[in-house]
Amino acid sequence: MTTLAEHMIADGAENRPPMLDKTMYNSWQSRMLLYIKGKKNGRMMLESIENGPLVNPTIEENGQIRKKKYVELAEQEKLQDDCDVQPTNIVLQGTQLSYQERECKLYNEFEKFTSIKGESLHEYYLCFAQIIKNMHTIGMTMHQVQVNKKFLNALQVEWSKFVIDVKLAKNMYNTNYDQLYAYLSQHKGHANEVRMLRERYPDPLALVANYQT
Repeated sequence: MTTLAEHMIADGAENRPPMLDKTMYNSWQSRMLLYIKGKKNGRMMLESIENGPLVNPTIEENGQIRKKKYVELAEQEKLQDDCDVQPTNIVLQGTQLSYQERECKLYNEFEKFTSIKGESLHEYYLCFAQIIKNMHTIGMTMHQVQVNKKFLNALQVEWSKFVIDVKLAKNMYNTNYDQLYAYLSQHKGHANEVRMLRERYPDPLALVANYQT
């Protein structure tokens, strides 16, 4: 049976390049064109984008026709050839910066992720899985043990006993969080009972006494 984690890896393979949201294409294009226009020789670069790169002129040599080498071009032709390359480099640099910003944002989300009081274990699992899926989509990788510990440690306090049990029972380096979720799901009833007792008896001493009873 294929796990949810395996589906996520298939959906966001590490060899897949970062993609722009389709709804942002027009805005992204306008910003890039304005940025290029403001660069040195920006208008020549825009002309290259709109009309295509320079077609190298040819010369005849020993009865053969060949394209001119870069060193053989006139100064204006060399400038145009340079301007043909620069827009591509600018776009690639912009893509790299966008990836870094996205990576930082996702890592920050992962670090700050925690369960919300009152949400079910299943709801918590789906929210956590979405962050991991987003990471895989842009090629981010994290150690399995780091992912597992975050999944367990961010749970609400009523899961504390079961978190300790699962850490003792499972190898955090070989287990994935799908398996941790499956294990914890077997104890939902007990965790809900602990949560209700905590809400009913906020005083820790009263809670212990009533829980033992």
